[in-house]
Amino acid sequence: TVDNSFVGWDLQNIITLDAVEEDSRSQIMLKKVQSPVVLLYCSKDEAVYILEEARSLGLTGFGYIWIVPSLTTGNTEITPEAFPSGMISVSYDDWDYPLEARVRDGLGIITSAAAAMLEEYGDIPEAKTSCYGQMEKTSKLPPSALHKYMMNVTWDGRDLSFTEDGYQENPKLVVIVLNKEREWEKMGRLDNGSLTVKYPVWPRFNSFGDAELDDNHLSIVTLEEKPFVIVEDVERLTGTCMRNSVPCRKHIKDNTTEAGGTYIKKCCKGFCIDILKKIAKYVKFTYDLYLVTNGKHGKKINNVWNGMVGEVVYKKAVMAVGSLTINEERSEVIDFSVPFVETGISVMVSRSNGTVSPSAFLEPFSASVWVMMFVMLLLVTAMAVFMFEYISPLGFNRNLAQGKDPHGPSFTMGKAVWLLWGLVFNNSVPVQNPKGTTSKFIVSVWAFFAVIFLASYTANLAAFMIQEEFVDQVTGLSDNKFQNPYAYSPPFRFGTVPNGSTERNIRKNYP
Repeated sequence: TVDNSFVGWDLQNIITLDAVEEDSRSQIMLKKVQSPVVLLYCSKDEAVYILEEARSLGLTGFGYIWIVPSLTTGNTEITPEAFPSGMISVSYDDWDYPLEARVRDGLGIITSAAAAMLEEYGDIPEAKTSCYGQMEKTSKLPPSALHKYMMNVTWDGRDLSFTEDGYQENPKLVVIVLNKEREWEKMGRLDNGSLTVKYPVWPRFNSFGDAELDDNHLSIVTLEEKPFVIVEDVERLTGTCMRNSVPCRKHIKDNTTEAGGTYIKKCCKGFCIDILKKIAKYVKFTYDLYLVTNGKHGKKINNVWNGMVGEVVYKKAVMAVGSLTINEERSEVIDFSVPFVETGISVMVSRSNGTVSPSAFLEPFSASVWVMMFVMLLLVTAMAVFMFEYISPLGFNRNLAQGKDPHGPSFTMGKAVWLLWGLVFNNSVPVQNPKGTTSKFIVSVWAFFAVIFLASYTANLAAFMIQEEFVDQVTGLSDNKFQNPYAYSPPFRFGTVPNGSTERNIRKNYP
């Protein structure tokens, strides 16, 4: 094992036993076994002898797992007494893959390879020989030609490819375990590199099927939260974890079934993982580290705990490791260790980046005010000035009052708009003033309005620019904004991580 975890593997020793040797010689060799997980490769008769010797040395009790191939298990209906409960075997699925299906697949592989070879070369070599003569070499094709086409075969929608060594590329295997009733039970299957199991990987039974618990092996749950627990993928080439990380498994539920699922190997590291490795080293225990399925710390919803707290409460895990805040509600159902980190609750607010939008000069007034100002008031007032100037004998064309030629300069609609526009911005531009008394009065009223409008715009613009540089100050959870969020316009909005102690604190104190 790696770092006291049963998820990672490290080959410690290889022991070769000879069945014809004396029992004392075999016992001396078996005493070299220090690993809690033993992979045994031998025949069924040899396994009976080896396991009897291992049992006399206490190597089949708690803390030891024996893994054997189908060669060792043989006929699953006959189980020797020397086989300890909890033994794990990996083999082909005889229940779902009977002999008839194997023969059919074998013929399908040969047929597909021969058809592909015939399509490319136009010939299939035939061995013309007898039991007493030598084979006649009539084909020019190399002997390995057919073997090349048998390497990559897809038959009946299934991948039946082989490796260079002649082994199946993606075999369908089953994992069976010898339960307490001394019966082989199917606990999972391996298909396309994905392992699906019904229950935790390591059933802890002893040779006699006692219901005792292994106090030296703990199931520990954790939650990814940087920098306390950091989850990374395994090394792509080796499939192992780095020295500063430990293997952990992530469970992915199968939507088609209520139970079971797929385990994915991950690597966990961080501050809490370093503490866990130190404790496991000094206290001397092994552990199975896994990530909580729902990704939460733990909250009580409808009298049911979820998250890491729920895993410990309902005894799915013996211990939880991570940044778990101690509060009164959790302390009633689980025990906490001595706090190793003192933390508080901080409030984060957004901060302006200091840039001003191009439309910032329009912010002092709303869009409706600007429309009323420049579309309605300006045009309506300009039209009124022009109309009164138009009907005035002295205003529109002064030549009419003097009895002269009516043609000449006149006060137009455009000049009225230009006059009012210049008054709004106090710009000394050349304008033509009206001559009629009524028109002059309307222009005077507009000038007074322009003074009020400019004063209001300047004051609002200054207030807006100050507000742009202002960062909303929040002193903490005791701030009045959390107690009365709707007293502000717009209402003060805030959020936190769900199913945690911070959420519970806010809901309890600031409903």
